[in-house]
Amino acid sequence: MNSTLRTLGLFAALTLLFVGIGYLIGGYFLGDWMTGALVFLMFAAMMNIISYFLSDKIVLWSYKAKIVSEAEAPRVYNIVKKICFKGDLPMPRVAIVPSQNPNAFATGRNKNKAVVAVTEGILPLLSDDELEGVLAHEMAHVKNRDILVMSVAATIAGAISFAARMFWWNSMFGRGRGDADRVILLVVAITAPIAALLLQLAISRNREYKADREGALMIQRPRALARALAKLEEGNRRRPIERGNPATSSLFIVTPSGGGGFVPLFMPPPPMKARIRRLEELAEETGYIG
Repeated sequence: MNSTLRTLGLFAALTLLFVGIGYLIGGYFLGDWMTGALVFLMFAAMMNIISYFLSDKIVLWSYKAKIVSEAEAPRVYNIVKKICFKGDLPMPRVAIVPSQNPNAFATGRNKNKAVVAVTEGILPLLSDDELEGVLAHEMAHVKNRDILVMSVAATIAGAISFAARMFWWNSMFGRGRGDADRVILLVVAITAPIAALLLQLAISRNREYKADREGALMIQRPRALARALAKLEEGNRRRPIERGNPATSSLFIVTPSGGGGFVPLFMPPPPMKARIRRLEELAEETGYIG
């Protein structure tokens, strides 16, 4: 299936899940099933518009990321400048996340409004070649407008998780509900955010493979990115993220550990071995030794 059509189908499923929750909320809390569905459909449209214009600010705020100058982060700036020259891309803003969890992500609605963020924990862990591989991966996302797609998906998934919490609290403490109603509310509260995250991860998975390949080709060092991914996976196990949000976890180059709550327990592990294997195969295919 064409990747664009597949992504559109997954977005439709994510939106339908959100509208379905609205349908249930309308029926259980307002006594009008269709009103709830229509309200949530309009809310989904509004969230997508907000996400288009504000997703970068929302994500940066969520992780307390700070936009930094070249004087504050010369190493990162120099590497990003080199990548932008090789990839014929405009220079993005650079942000630092105050976390010892080694990771990186990109956000922003297009290549002229992009932000590339790295955590404090990634800087001492990776060599310059490895950090260049990570940042090239993120710039490949910028080039392909992946960050807009994944940011919108993260916004909808976050709203679904919030709505599911309403069901959770109502099933626990709501009055005037029969046992059958409580069970339905509880099932929705547990399954809806898991389903949203699985759809969100399905949207991002193919884009991760593509960004790995394009980023590695941009700098001509597939093995440097492969080494970086292996280090980041191990580093994530050792230092879980302190301020996690499952809804935005797919924006990171490596799905961050930690963050609290029960939802991360159900998240499938990132296919890191497959990503590294593909990069090794790319190195063999191209003859790049870096």
